[in-house]
Amino acid sequence: MRRRPRPAARTEPWHPCAWQLQSLLLAYPDEGLPEHLSLARRAAPALPERVRDPLLAFTGHAERTPAAELATAYVDTFDHRRRCCPYLTYYAHGDTRRRGIALLRLKQTYATAGLRLTEDELPDHLAVVLEFAGADPAAGHRLLTGHRAGLELLRLALRAEHSPWAWVLESVSATLPPLKGDERDAVARLAAEGPPEEQVGLDPYMPPQYMPGPAGGPR
Repeated sequence: MRRRPRPAARTEPWHPCAWQLQSLLLAYPDEGLPEHLSLARRAAPALPERVRDPLLAFTGHAERTPAAELATAYVDTFDHRRRCCPYLTYYAHGDTRRRGIALLRLKQTYATAGLRLTEDELPDHLAVVLEFAGADPAAGHRLLTGHRAGLELLRLALRAEHSPWAWVLESVSATLPPLKGDERDAVARLAAEGPPEEQVGLDPYMPPQYMPGPAGGPR
């Protein structure tokens, strides 16, 4: 029996703009951040409300926060908290050989599209994936939806930490189709067990109160 072909990823004209802005705001907040915030402030109003409002909430927070404090919070959140890992293949494969293969395939996908990474960039960092999605919306949409469970777990983890970057993940999620039943199951398994090769019997990856539910910004 032949399988039906998968429907083509549906993208909207505003998707590239949204993904480019999200990519900039999820990168390390260096000296270029003020320019990125100014760009987001100017471009976000053209986006749908569900995508726009979280971006503007983050932009407002970042504009009010001293640069050094924001940089420290970024490192503390994304480098020191396993639950807030921004590397999408980690959620699907953990630190296994399969992850290495997934990273290689991502690099090949980017190279085919003409995107070359610097030596210090990993292809599965969410900011890099979003940058690619902005340049190649159809392929980028497939990548993002393919990592839907990991994205949702990251969103929930950032919300649990009351991180301002949770707003950016809310905006990313708003560009994608709602979670399906099997995707919610995958999020629940990841929350309980962690990525592959995690030891059984440790504390759940995500507290029960932060299991998949309606999106909301940092509290």
